[in-house]
Amino acid sequence: MDATLLLDCSAVAATSPKPKPKRPCCSPEPRPIPIPNQNPVDMLLESFLALLDSSTVNLDLALDRILDSSACESDKNDMIGRALRLGSALTEAAMRSTRKRASMHNSVAWALSPDLTIKVFSLLDTQSVCHAAASCSFFRKCAADPLCYSNIDLTTVVPKVNNMVVSTMIQRAGKVLRSLKLGVVPSCPNSSVGTSQALVYSMRNTTDASGFSWNDKRSRQGKESFILSRSCLAPLIADDGAPGALLRRLHLYNIERMDNTAFGVALSACPSLLDLEIVGLHVELRQTLESVSRHCHLIERLFFESSKTGRDDSLKLPTCNDLVNNCPHLTSLALRGFKLHDFKARVLVKGFRKLKHADFSTSYSITGDFLRNLGGSSLEVLILRDCIHLREMEVSRLLSAILAGRFKHLTHLDISNREGLASDGDWYHRSFTTGFMSLEQVLEERPNLKIVADFPAEGSFLEEQTTSSDMNSDVNSLSLLSSHTSDGLFTSSSDSSYNSDQGSGNEGSPSSSHAIQEESSDEVDYL
Repeated sequence: MDATLLLDCSAVAATSPKPKPKRPCCSPEPRPIPIPNQNPVDMLLESFLALLDSSTVNLDLALDRILDSSACESDKNDMIGRALRLGSALTEAAMRSTRKRASMHNSVAWALSPDLTIKVFSLLDTQSVCHAAASCSFFRKCAADPLCYSNIDLTTVVPKVNNMVVSTMIQRAGKVLRSLKLGVVPSCPNSSVGTSQALVYSMRNTTDASGFSWNDKRSRQGKESFILSRSCLAPLIADDGAPGALLRRLHLYNIERMDNTAFGVALSACPSLLDLEIVGLHVELRQTLESVSRHCHLIERLFFESSKTGRDDSLKLPTCNDLVNNCPHLTSLALRGFKLHDFKARVLVKGFRKLKHADFSTSYSITGDFLRNLGGSSLEVLILRDCIHLREMEVSRLLSAILAGRFKHLTHLDISNREGLASDGDWYHRSFTTGFMSLEQVLEERPNLKIVADFPAEGSFLEEQTTSSDMNSDVNSLSLLSSHTSDGLFTSSSDSSYNSDQGSGNEGSPSSSHAIQEESSDEVDYL
């Protein structure tokens, strides 16, 4: 091929039109695979949520166009209301989903397993368990376990718990209920060994230790939601008494509407009760002890403080005998504020072979005569604080018996009295000194024995409490305090829960013989 032909071919190729490139195939964007039988509401909501990518202006224009398409004003208002309700419903649904996801996160992030969480909650007080249950659904599920309510404590400083709350808590506990505490406890510290601080609280008082005035309580008194009534213990007998069957501890404080019948029925459902504490209930001593001896044969601790100090003289000797015979495991007995005569106290102290703690504080009619012939007793703690008729001669005899080697187990003795001790011949004549007692010698012979003997300065016991300066003014008390500060404890005396009442007890005659004659009518039947 010559050069001329090559030039002609090149020219033709240059002048000929170039072939157009092929158009690529149009591949559509991938679409979500439709879910078969998908709920139309789900599809609508999914499409609606996709509009969030649009601007707010577009949503406003769309709503305006829909409203303009409607000619009736009522329809427009109805459409706006539905839009608001739809937005609110979506917000609530989103919040629920957020909480659900947070709960799932908590269950994963929480270090303890559900069973260990329930164990931890069972060690908390009732209020803390309720607070934990309100924090998230995971904790709420754990807190719903009956073990979390095996020890229910609903005591408060002011009335704010009703029967419904008590019933709900007992139903949650069911058969695992072991401890139940109800009522109003004043803000003063709980009584301990060696004290007789009254825990009685009354809404009829103008003021009390809780610091709330009568006007505050009166506003609450009309609200049933804040008051416990006589039926607050009724859930214990539900389901054939299943909730109360294994109850070990029952503490009740200042439930004014409780009566003997309702309380007795509740005790009948608690055959396993070991610890019973009653403060400020309007129930009689005799009927209460009869219910205990009839139904609570395993009881080990009984604490009963009268709501009407010095006026309950209902206890009889047959009741004392039944209690001793039917409750042989009793180790701690406190009967405070009752008209408890010496021969009844002797039956109780001598009858309970395992008794280690006896507290007859603020008890009327006790003179101390029951302490005779108790040398072989296993008592470790004896509290006779603020017993208005306690005689100095009986206290001296007790100390002499301790020196003689009796009461070997005694480690704590409280003979304090803010009104002084009664003399042997005339109880109106009060003694405000420890000089007549050989306390110093007793403390030397028994260094492990703690004796509390607080007495006011003579003449001041009716007006004010004893202060430390009053005690230091007593020469005998001062000498004992300086020589036995580690063995004997002498502190300022606490308030008595009653004032000097010359219309009760053994005071019919100033002589001590009349006290024995007053008791003889019941004692003769016993003997």
